[in-house]
Amino acid sequence: MKILLCAATEMEISPTIQYLSRQNQNKVEVVVTGVGLMTSTYAITKAISIHQPDYLLQAGIAGTLQPAQKLGEVVAIRSEVIGDMGVLENNQFRSLFDLKLISSNLQPWTDGKLINEDAKLLEVGLPLCDSVTVNEISTDEQTIRYYRDELKAQVESMEGAAFHYIALLERIPFLQLRSISNYIGERDKSKWDIKGALANLNHELQRILTNYL
Repeated sequence: MKILLCAATEMEISPTIQYLSRQNQNKVEVVVTGVGLMTSTYAITKAISIHQPDYLLQAGIAGTLQPAQKLGEVVAIRSEVIGDMGVLENNQFRSLFDLKLISSNLQPWTDGKLINEDAKLLEVGLPLCDSVTVNEISTDEQTIRYYRDELKAQVESMEGAAFHYIALLERIPFLQLRSISNYIGERDKSKWDIKGALANLNHELQRILTNYL
């Protein structure tokens, strides 16, 4: 099986890149996409065209919208939405689906979500979360409540929806892993746990590459 491993930054998966190098294997190609939807969409699409993978894997850190969630926990992403694709009117956000500019069931959307139904989502044994992808880091309380209460998102990243969108359109099975580094809205980085999140992410990533792919 040929696997394409995607990450926004090399730092997030550096231990796994070193691990793969020591294993002297050639089934995994790595693409560092850059941060955000646009760079990820281009980099992943180009890498698929070049490498023709059988499976797509994305890994990175993320913030949580759940105050009770433990920092450092690694989760598998069940579904993605884009949180800021629409218009803010009278203090209320309306998505492109609300505005009827895009059908909420236009392929690859399902009721406005990009859903992963691959069997490995359950097989790998990680907690499942629904995610929102955004173009700016969320600090506004009203925006955070919208993502959590209206979109029912549990974690936030800046690339996940691009990954799901491409994988679903290309009909390539996929898995997105996220390790929780911070609570959304908390800007004091002394209260983040990037080190722990990265260690746990790479531990689970290597476990999955070894045992499930």
